[in-house]
Amino acid sequence: MQFDIKQWLDMYTTKVKRQFGNRIWLIGLQGSYGRGEAIDTSDIDVVLILDSVSFDDLKVYSSLLDTFPERNKICGFVSGKNELEAWDKSDLFQFCHDTTVILGSLEAIKKTITESDVKHAIHKGVCNIYHTCVHNTIHEKSMNILKELYKSAAFVLQAIAYLQNGVFEKKQQDLLSCLKYSDKKVLENKLELKNNNDEDFEALSETLINWASNLICHCKIDC
Repeated sequence: MQFDIKQWLDMYTTKVKRQFGNRIWLIGLQGSYGRGEAIDTSDIDVVLILDSVSFDDLKVYSSLLDTFPERNKICGFVSGKNELEAWDKSDLFQFCHDTTVILGSLEAIKKTITESDVKHAIHKGVCNIYHTCVHNTIHEKSMNILKELYKSAAFVLQAIAYLQNGVFEKKQQDLLSCLKYSDKKVLENKLELKNNNDEDFEALSETLINWASNLICHCKIDC
């Protein structure tokens, strides 16, 4: 039987509202299901923001999720409202734009995010990618780590395209048409990695390291 994310979300929303009631500030969906790009192995990346979150709330929520189908695929962000509002704005840029809102609103938070925050998100993202990819090339030599780094690179590319064009492209195929050559190559590699088991670890690592290095040291984002 084919998994129906809409039916799953309806059940999720009903059960979570029954448990937490008017304490719920936001329910949302992120990741490949939020973008409409999910495959059979995709996680269900669901967001729950409450008025506040105690450790007991986390235990109750975990037990509630144990009653759901596809439990092994459920992940996502849980937070109190005050913590989210005080979060690093460079992280909130990605969070707000990547979240498909089911209940509530993120518009008030979006209005607090500046162009400087977006640039900081890009710089922080490529620094982390560069460091981890170099480490992985020398030590772990893990294709799984490399795939995760290409996922992170896709988020950076969304921020770059947003600065250049003023549009946040959720769907990665749509994002391709907004990117320049070196950026486009990184996203093409990411999409190929998702559907292809015949990977060249060294070539893919070299491309990602060179891209991140260039962006860190030389590139000015034109907006």
